[in-house]
Amino acid sequence: MTESKALDTVEKKELKTREELTTPGRYFVPNTDIYETDKALVLTMEMPGVEKDDLDIKLDRNVLTLEGHINFSKYENMKPLYTEYNVGHYRRSFTLSNDIDQDGISARMVDGVLTLTLPKAEEAQPRRIEVAS
Repeated sequence: MTESKALDTVEKKELKTREELTTPGRYFVPNTDIYETDKALVLTMEMPGVEKDDLDIKLDRNVLTLEGHINFSKYENMKPLYTEYNVGHYRRSFTLSNDIDQDGISARMVDGVLTLTLPKAEEAQPRRIEVAS
């Protein structure tokens, strides 16, 4: 007999910032997974409702900042009976080390999931050292 388990919901974390934001609305920290390969760090971020054209990615002084903006006009005529999901923009920043090849960073957005590939600099990649006899 299989056991029945309930799904756990994860609350969105609202972005707390001291700086003033120029776009009205609530900002949330997107859920992010980071994994490492031999050649890169890969970040996947959930930004439901964000289209590719509404995504802004900037790199300034080793700080990678990502902002995803929601088009609120999609939600204007909706009158939800029950919600577990807050609608708002997304923002997150990462400080990059010198181990990242900043010129090689690439991004792809598919179905509200942003995938960033941060390639490692050549000197940061693992290498095999041959042993001489």
